[in-house]
Amino acid sequence: MPKFRSLDAADFKDKRVLLRVDLNAPMENGKLADATRIERIVPTIHEIADKGGKVILLSHFGRPKNGPDPENSLRILVDIMTRYVGRPVGFATDCVGAPAEEAVAAMKPGDILLLENTRFHKGEEKNDPAFVAQLAKLGDLYVNDGFSVAHRAHASTEGVARVLPAFAGRTMQAELEALEKALENPARPVAAVVGGAKISTKLDLLANLAKRVDFIIIGGAMANTFLAAQGKNVGKSLYEKDLLDVARKMVEAARAAKCQIVLPSDAVVATQFKAHAPSHVVSVDNVGADEMILDAGPRSVVEVERILGMCKTLVWNGPFGAFELEPFDAATNAVARSAAALTDAGKLVTVAGGGDTVSALNQAGVGERFTYISTAGGAFLEWMEGKDLPGVAALGA
Repeated sequence: MPKFRSLDAADFKDKRVLLRVDLNAPMENGKLADATRIERIVPTIHEIADKGGKVILLSHFGRPKNGPDPENSLRILVDIMTRYVGRPVGFATDCVGAPAEEAVAAMKPGDILLLENTRFHKGEEKNDPAFVAQLAKLGDLYVNDGFSVAHRAHASTEGVARVLPAFAGRTMQAELEALEKALENPARPVAAVVGGAKISTKLDLLANLAKRVDFIIIGGAMANTFLAAQGKNVGKSLYEKDLLDVARKMVEAARAAKCQIVLPSDAVVATQFKAHAPSHVVSVDNVGADEMILDAGPRSVVEVERILGMCKTLVWNGPFGAFELEPFDAATNAVARSAAALTDAGKLVTVAGGGDTVSALNQAGVGERFTYISTAGGAFLEWMEGKDLPGVAALGA
């Protein structure tokens, strides 16, 4: 794990602190649909403010294409932030230039100010040095508490960190420490659950995991491609016909690295992809020509639970089946609850994140019981793939 400076190394008194957070939270009809990302940054905001710093929040929101537009304004989050932070949060109508400079100049120690969407400026995603300079002009120190945007080399995530003294916020610190515990310096044996639809999107991930873990447990439609590569008939199941050779080579490479790839031995199948479709359990050797594999079966769940019982660390990315549709959430729910019980008992370190994983674990009712659940999508996956994250590297001590 790259070395980084934490908040313990900073003196915030009377300092202007540019705090990069990820406020790109899901909104539905003008209301916040999930407050997890906001809740997690509150301790960092409080700590900087309580130590006499002036907290200047930087974030993107949505995907604006042609400069400022009301639909992607962060103004909508001012009252929400005020409520969650429990203190007044000011707002500047731009993140650079006169509106930002005047708002920052008026701040007192302990004040909190939210700047407008950084992506209203093309220089943000281009990491343009001139835009970086405009942002850096507003602060004395820089703190990044947005691991979910750390895989992007943007002006507010990487550029400013190269110009100002840079530190990791408490959420960023917790995330990095959890990830180190999961893969870089784990208690062994280590298992990884990897689910989802396609092998093609997780080639780098699987290759990196094969060198680092003892078991890779494959779930979701990805497993269908591996089963088909073994010559099994997967009926009308979703799988990638052009990657059968790749799947076979992955199994061989994992075996050479002394990593066991675990596939379902039975499956829940149906002829329709919809909730409560008539379904039944079959061996993976007996999938009908008109059937689709929509979940792992009970025998497969027992085998996965047996493996987890032997392991000390679990990294989880992706569901076992079509968890959005009952009853095809059964395997994901069962394994998630078993993993949570082992975590509760102090027998397993569980770290999960990416894609649908957070939703699946919350649906299973175990979101609070895993050791750590990352709200980052792309950043979590790129870390699991073994890639350097620009926003983390820039915090190097």
